[in-house]
Amino acid sequence: MKNPRILPILNVLLALSLLLSGCASAPAADTPQPDTSLVELIPTPAAEFTPIPTRAPFQPGELVEYIAQTGDTLPALAAHFNTTEAEIRAANPIIPQDATSMPPGFPMQIPIYYQALWGTPYQIIPDWLFINGPSQVGFNTSEFIKQHEGWLKTYVEPGFEGSRSAAVSIDLVAKNFSISPRLLLAMLEYQSQGLSNPVRPNTDYFLGYENNNYKSLYLQLIWAANTLNNGYYGWRRGSLREFEAPDGRILRPDPWQNAASVSLQYFYSRMYTSPIYDQIIGAGGLAQTYASLFGDPWQTVAIHIPGSLRQPEFSLPFENGKSWNYTGGPHTGWGLGEPFSAIDFAPAGVSGCDLTDEWIVAIADGQVIRSETGIVVLDLDGDGQEGTGWVIFYLHVSSAERATVGQSIPAGGRIGHPSCEGGSSTGTHVHISRKYNGEWILADGPLAFNLEGWVAGRGGQAYQGTLTRYSRTITASTSAEGKSLIKAGE
Repeated sequence: MKNPRILPILNVLLALSLLLSGCASAPAADTPQPDTSLVELIPTPAAEFTPIPTRAPFQPGELVEYIAQTGDTLPALAAHFNTTEAEIRAANPIIPQDATSMPPGFPMQIPIYYQALWGTPYQIIPDWLFINGPSQVGFNTSEFIKQHEGWLKTYVEPGFEGSRSAAVSIDLVAKNFSISPRLLLAMLEYQSQGLSNPVRPNTDYFLGYENNNYKSLYLQLIWAANTLNNGYYGWRRGSLREFEAPDGRILRPDPWQNAASVSLQYFYSRMYTSPIYDQIIGAGGLAQTYASLFGDPWQTVAIHIPGSLRQPEFSLPFENGKSWNYTGGPHTGWGLGEPFSAIDFAPAGVSGCDLTDEWIVAIADGQVIRSETGIVVLDLDGDGQEGTGWVIFYLHVSSAERATVGQSIPAGGRIGHPSCEGGSSTGTHVHISRKYNGEWILADGPLAFNLEGWVAGRGGQAYQGTLTRYSRTITASTSAEGKSLIKAGE
C-alpha cells in the first residue's frame, strides 16, 4: 500500500505553550458541553510555515482511485466522497451485495462530487495505533513514564480509592474508551511536555480544555478520549462530514483520510484556528512528537479490521423463554456521543431501578476478563486480552451474583442481574456492546448486531432504533412494553 505520509514535509515545529488562553465555539452535538471558554494558543506561526497540501477540484461524478483502508465500509465511503453507495457499487461490480468491511488494500474507483474546503490528505497516525488494540498488548505505561524525566513521573491526584498516579489515570481512560495509551502519552507530551519537562505546568488543564468540570489529569483525559472517539467513529460511520473551528471556519476532512487522522483533526479543531491548527495536524506537529517517542507510525501498517468481517453467532442477552423489552436502540458504548455501538434490554415488569431476579446471560461462549462495578467484559477468543478478537461489554450488571474474573461461561450462561449500577441509568436494564481488536463495532450498519436473527437498525437519534427479524420489526421503547417485547429462544 502506498505510504500516505509521503507528502511535503513542513519546515517548522510548533512550540506549544504550557498555558493556553483565548476562545471557542460550542462543540458538535453529542460531545461534552463546556461551561467556560476554550483558550487560544499564545505562539504565532513561524514565518517559513508551509501551508499543508490540499487537493484540486474534481469534475462531478469523476472516477477517482482509492485504496481501501482498514475499517472502511461502503456507506462511510459514500459519505466521504459525497456520492452514493449505489454509484460506488456500479463502478465496482465485484463488491458482494453482503459486503461488510472492505478488504484493506483493495483498489476501488469511486465517483466523487467535489466539495469546497476539503482538508489536507496528510495522515497523522494509522488507525491500528489509535485504538487500544493488539498493538498495545504488553505496553507498560508506568514503566514508560519512569524512563522519562517529565512531571508525569511524580504526578498523583485523588482517585476512587486513594491517590492515583498519572499512569493509572492514563490506563483507566485507555481501557474504558479503548484508545491507545501511547497516543494519550504523545498528546500529553505535545501539549504540556509531560515526559520531557520535570516542571509541572501551572495549570490543571493539561490538554488545554479550561472547564471546571474537567480540572485534573484524569478528567482532561476523559474529555480528550471522548472527543477523539466522537471524531473517529463519526468518520467510521460517515456522519462526521464537516466541523467548525473556533473562528467559524468550516473544515471538511479529505475523502482519502483515515479515521485516526480525522479524529485528531476534529480534536484540535475544538481549540485552535489556522494557521496554528494547520501546524498541529501537519508533519511537524503531533505526528513528529509521536514518532520521537514511539518511532515512525507508518513503518508498519497492520490490519486490525479485516475485510468481510463477520460477527459470530450471538443469542439474546437474557434466558430462553424470558421476554424482555428492547429499551435502547444504537447509542454510545462508553462516554457521550460516538461510538453508537450499544443497545439496551430490560426485563418486563420492572420499573425504575428496582431489583430483579432476572438474569443477564452470555451471548456467546467466553471468559470473564473484567468484573467491576456495573461492568462485565467477556472475552470470546480466550486469550485474556480485552484488545484482541471479539469482546462483549456488559454494563449495568448488579454487584449481587455478578460473574467473576477468570470464569468461563457458555452461551446462555449467567452473567449477573440487570440493575442501574455503573454509568448513568434511569432504570434497571443491561447495556451490551461489541469490540473487535479493540475497536468498538457500530451497532447498526453493514455489521449490525445480530442476536438470534434480530438485526439492529438505527433511528433518528441516540437510543432510537429497531430490531428486525424476517417480517417482524420491534421499535426500541422505554414505555410501550407490548410493542417492544422480545422472547428469547423462539
